[in-house]
Amino acid sequence: MFKLQKTLRPIQTARRIHNSAVEAVLRRPAPEETVTASFGKFISGVKSEHLSSVVLHRSKRMVLDSIGVGLIGSTTEVSEMVLQHCKHMYGPDHVSSVYGRRGVKLSPTLAAFVNGVATHSMDFDDTWHPATHPSGAVLPAVLALSDMMPASRKPSGLDFLLAFNVGIEIQGRLMRFSNEARNIPKRFHPPTVVGPMGSAAACARLLSLDPSQCSHALAIAASLAGAPMANAATQCKPLHIGNASRLGLEAALLASRGLEASHLVLDAVAGVAGFNAFYEDYVPQPLDSPHDGHAFLLEEQDMGFKRFPAHLGMHWVADAAASVHKLLVGVGPGKVSPDQVQDILLRVPLSKYINRPFPESEHEARHSFQFNACSALLDGEVTVQSFTPAAMSRPELHALLSRVQLEHPHDNPANFNLMYGEVQVTLVGGDILRGHCDTFYGHWRNPLTIESLRKKFRSNAEAVLPSEKVERLVEVVDKLDRLGDCKDLLSQLQ
Repeated sequence: MFKLQKTLRPIQTARRIHNSAVEAVLRRPAPEETVTASFGKFISGVKSEHLSSVVLHRSKRMVLDSIGVGLIGSTTEVSEMVLQHCKHMYGPDHVSSVYGRRGVKLSPTLAAFVNGVATHSMDFDDTWHPATHPSGAVLPAVLALSDMMPASRKPSGLDFLLAFNVGIEIQGRLMRFSNEARNIPKRFHPPTVVGPMGSAAACARLLSLDPSQCSHALAIAASLAGAPMANAATQCKPLHIGNASRLGLEAALLASRGLEASHLVLDAVAGVAGFNAFYEDYVPQPLDSPHDGHAFLLEEQDMGFKRFPAHLGMHWVADAAASVHKLLVGVGPGKVSPDQVQDILLRVPLSKYINRPFPESEHEARHSFQFNACSALLDGEVTVQSFTPAAMSRPELHALLSRVQLEHPHDNPANFNLMYGEVQVTLVGGDILRGHCDTFYGHWRNPLTIESLRKKFRSNAEAVLPSEKVERLVEVVDKLDRLGDCKDLLSQLQ
């Protein structure tokens, strides 16, 4: 009897293991029913007729703004370093153009990289909620891929906008699978997480890849994603956008050649990290078919456009401080003097990487509540010139910086949809002046008018291009959805 029991136990154990394995297989969705597959089907199946007039209008504004910030960004030190690195390390490859550089062309992936870096080199590019910089990760890749295509097969303007919108949509959907992603980030810089996915999706759409290839493009991009927040406020941060654009394009091109990756990368699989490696509370949902009345997120929520080149959080304190500037000018000698000010209190969200009392570089200044508030207190606004060495070294600015304290009220979360900025200035005589901003001009709830957007674009683009090309770009982007091909757009960027 003892021997029989000893013989049966391994058999029973084996049966239990086998049955558990069968049950696991039965519970596991078929490849065509996964979240990842639904994204692949959407990317492959969506058509230009699925873009509403609102989505087309808003995405053309994004394209115009992104080109403008890319052009002025091409004049920065970090952009020049990256361009020279690519030219010297990889050699010329006369395929895809570089913002503002006549006669300079690189391979498509390197052009996407260089133009992505330029787009974010001044932190001037658009921002969405949940927080990411969507256009800079997608537009350079779509431009580079369009340049790569033969003259007889250039995408139409509408196809170009479709690919761009697919890239924006995929980023937005992925961010909404996590509550953690709705707050100002602490671990990963979001454009390095969802940016490569958006770039891959846009390029896969432009290449007309099939659903399986589109899914693989996303899975490949996921293996090329992620950068830590520690490099914010450094010269390295613009590389995040450049890499997102380049690596997404790379992923789509590899998928087009047949390279395969996980068909569950966007699914939540217990014990296996896919895209949920970036967000611990990641809960994915399948993407609806575009033929079933899918509404693009851009239809529901407009984009945030920056009026000056700094982290988005700076725009609340700058607007609040600008309103105090008006009061200070009214009670003083016509301009603001540090001699008027006893102390300054900023009520802002708790976010360590944008709490920089005495920034030592332009990149740190673009990520400093204190710097942007004090600049607006002195000048009544923050501009491109606010981050020049001359403006940053002003004694009166440093005098104000030394008087700043921060408070982090419980009702002021680190969330671009819910936060506010408040500036309280106590004068030497004891009077207190306050400014408050809960929705700055340019926020998705208070979007820039077309006049303001074009004024920003012209100011940025004219730093590089002659005025006739600048005006031509305004015209081309405005009618992009009606152009037979995008050659006219591509020809204006150098």
